[in-house]
Amino acid sequence: MGPIADQLDIDRMIERFRARARAVRERGIPPVEGAERKRFVDQARIDFQDYAIIGDAVGRIEDGVLTLTVDLRPAARDEPDQGGQPPPLPTGAP
Repeated sequence: MGPIADQLDIDRMIERFRARARAVRERGIPPVEGAERKRFVDQARIDFQDYAIIGDAVGRIEDGVLTLTVDLRPAARDEPDQGGQPPPLPTGAP
């Protein structure tokens, strides 16, 4: 394998994406109104989704190729959600 593959800690990388998803979910909304507020909330939802998807991945390196596998099927009702759906973001004033 190449130097990047030798140094890459997939589990730590995935954990960083989980942390980013948590940070997006927990950050407040700046004091903006109207269309700018909507753009901020919409971008936060997209950011959360992207980070959460990678955070839910299972990674492996085979022959120098990093593969991330993400199960996008809905969780069974008796299984806890693993973070695939973003929680609603606040829409009121901070």
